[in-house]
Amino acid sequence: MTGRVEGKVALITGAARGQGRCHAVRLAEEGADVVLVDACAPLSTVDMYPLATPEDLDETVAAVEKTGRRAVARIADVRSVEDLKAAADDGAAELGGIDIVVANAGIATYGMSWELTEEMWQQMLDVNLTGVWHTATATLPHLRARGGGSMIFTSSIGGLKGIMQVAHYVAAKHGIVGLMRTMANELAHERIRVNTVHPTNVDTHMIQNPGTWGMFAPGDPEPTQEKAMAGFTSLNAMDVPWVEPIDIANAVLFLASDEARYITGVTLPVDAGANIR
Repeated sequence: MTGRVEGKVALITGAARGQGRCHAVRLAEEGADVVLVDACAPLSTVDMYPLATPEDLDETVAAVEKTGRRAVARIADVRSVEDLKAAADDGAAELGGIDIVVANAGIATYGMSWELTEEMWQQMLDVNLTGVWHTATATLPHLRARGGGSMIFTSSIGGLKGIMQVAHYVAAKHGIVGLMRTMANELAHERIRVNTVHPTNVDTHMIQNPGTWGMFAPGDPEPTQEKAMAGFTSLNAMDVPWVEPIDIANAVLFLASDEARYITGVTLPVDAGANIR
């Protein structure tokens, strides 16, 4: 099956690399033009792995264009609704509208709940929760103008269960579910569907760094990927340490397509069985 989102336009946050880039390319492969949004800047609390750069965003543009589809890239911080509105308006003007919204931008930092600083807590909620709300509200007028559409919010298995050392992340990802369920009810009569996807660990920069390895190799003063492998695998029911970005992108594609035209308000795990552990 090809052309599953032919003629549609998708806006994706956190699009410069990782899951966001994979979502963009997968949707483009199936016929969508894309608006690529990323802050492309460091954050004060994220020091265990580098965040995306403008050069990363350029690479995503090239990867989308290689499929034959169009790409509009904008540097915008999801903490600023005005930035997002400008990016959405520019993308819609150039590509003809917006039909699909993938609120994917997110960060990860680590610490026991009582060890988190005020800055770590607030920055996490600002990016991972408020940023999703900003993305939804900034793009909603464009979906309404098209007479419907699909919003997909990237949550996590941490949006369905508790995970130690990431209380702020878990709180934000649970909050996304509440936002999704509310908006799914509010927008159903407008044929705008709202759903969440819930990955387990995904093989991107967000987990392939010493901070995350340390979570899964507790007590080791010099954690490595190899030392963390058993811990990663223990999180999942299936015998894998993580899933790949394409596994999440395929779920996003399904929820964005007309195959899911009557699916809204759903929490879709792509988690190798982590949620049933």
